[in-house]
Amino acid sequence: MASCVSSMSSTILILIAICTLSSLLSAASAATEEGRTRPFKRVYAFGDSFTDTGNTKNAEGPSGFGHVSNSPYGTTFFNHSTNRYSDGRLVIDFVAEALSLPYLPPYRHSKGNDTFGVNFAVAGSTAINHLFFVKHNLSLDITAQSIQTQMIWFNRYLESQECQESKCNDFDDTLFWFGEIGVNDYAYTLGSTVSDETIRKLAISSVSGALQTLLEKGAKYLVVQGMPLTGCLTLSMYLAPPDDRDDIRCVKSVNNQSYYHNLVLQDKLQEFRKQYPQAVILYADYYDAYRTVMKNPSKYGFKETFNVCCGSGEPPYNFTVFATCGTPNATVCSSPSQYINWDGVHLTEAMYKVISSMFLQGNFTQPPFNFLLEKKERVG
Repeated sequence: MASCVSSMSSTILILIAICTLSSLLSAASAATEEGRTRPFKRVYAFGDSFTDTGNTKNAEGPSGFGHVSNSPYGTTFFNHSTNRYSDGRLVIDFVAEALSLPYLPPYRHSKGNDTFGVNFAVAGSTAINHLFFVKHNLSLDITAQSIQTQMIWFNRYLESQECQESKCNDFDDTLFWFGEIGVNDYAYTLGSTVSDETIRKLAISSVSGALQTLLEKGAKYLVVQGMPLTGCLTLSMYLAPPDDRDDIRCVKSVNNQSYYHNLVLQDKLQEFRKQYPQAVILYADYYDAYRTVMKNPSKYGFKETFNVCCGSGEPPYNFTVFATCGTPNATVCSSPSQYINWDGVHLTEAMYKVISSMFLQGNFTQPPFNFLLEKKERVG
């Protein structure tokens, strides 16, 4: 009997040893895998509706964003609305996937699920403070949020972490994704006496202030998106006179706004690179990436360049400002992946996927995204 007990004890010890070793090997393997596939532990994102993953849900103030809570928003990938301004994922979602991270929760609805980062972007947001638009009676601006608001939220978020300042500002494993912002500033001044030059100057100053705040806090890895080819959005095509067109049939005057805005932004980023040599600052060229697709849409699987997938109206746009996507009279196409424009103001998941690939694997960031990853790997 004693022999049996001794034998059983030995067997149990061997099993425990095997399990322990297996666990250690599994943990080591997971750690190795994480180190290889997760160059960053978290991402903090900023921007407007091109980056917002749900911050306008139950938003305070005018209810100009309620339609995005309705079907068919989100139906291509999530099968329901997630308050993203598309039929599915955005560029920031594909970035999270590429970094092997979960999708970023919106700051207003994170529910504590912020281990891997937070998204502070909010639809309708401007670069310039909202009070500027109020002062000039520019009533098209229906959201009070600006990039300054998002920086306030970010500071509150850091304070909520209850960590020492040195720890709160430890961003060695953090990627800051600064999504496009500024399109709304120009749109809200449509038909006013405020000049493009004034908007450009104030918007770049505001964006620069936000970026400098992040850099002063210790941000080491930043990706800053330029403005997209806004003259190719269906809303621009719908509103502009037919003779205002460029070589790719988009609205020339609106594309010029984005082009010159981006030039000034790039100059500012170059100044920051000299001022903060310890940081890696990438410019994501949304304008040229979008333009490349528009020059040869079929190469990327697109058949419809201006006609919206979700909307209501007469050809050639299927768009009207009175019955937009998410409202009762709107219809939705059967093949969103063949469309560039989703609702006339925002893009389809298919287009966002192409753009994100151009950023992450292509040559549409300066320096290339791989440079940032290699730099991060060298620093550790």
